[in-house]
Amino acid sequence: MPEPTFEEMIVAMKDAVGVLQAHDIGFVLGGGLAAWARGGPRSEHDVDLLLREEDAEDALAALAGAGMRVERPPEGWLYKAWHDNGTLIDVIFSPAGGPVTNESIERAPVVEVMALRVRVSTLEDLMTTKLLALNEQEPAFGSVLELARALREQVDWDDVRARTEASPFARAFFTLVEGLGIVETSSV
Repeated sequence: MPEPTFEEMIVAMKDAVGVLQAHDIGFVLGGGLAAWARGGPRSEHDVDLLLREEDAEDALAALAGAGMRVERPPEGWLYKAWHDNGTLIDVIFSPAGGPVTNESIERAPVVEVMALRVRVSTLEDLMTTKLLALNEQEPAFGSVLELARALREQVDWDDVRARTEASPFARAFFTLVEGLGIVETSSV
């Protein structure tokens, strides 16, 4: 099956959001679609839905009940569902920045995304998660550089710096974006 188009990804997002809302499961739209909803580049990868671990089984059951194929991969921090159109939906409960909590859901503002009112990850949470996910096996800075360039004026970079300071990859990222003039040097 060919990679889903952006339009198919939006259909999958709407369907998954509708299922979770119908089952009263709290969640946040994350990943590339969260960035896109705020003016970032189009996401071409998957749909990321972040929710509390205690809601993950109910969410997976609800998505399966809606006809989606589901999986519990061995990673232990997410589940996966596939829309009929082939779009992957990641149901994430413990991203790189730590587990999804009531607080992280509540701080995500409600944004209208393709005519749906949905909580969308803060850009600080998004960038923190993406930077903390960088590691020796996947040290690719391309996607986070693209997001930083597109969303730089909307992000509290001092907050992201403070939350990622233990990561050598995040420190390298800040050296790079400061050197390129994308982000100003820390004011703290």
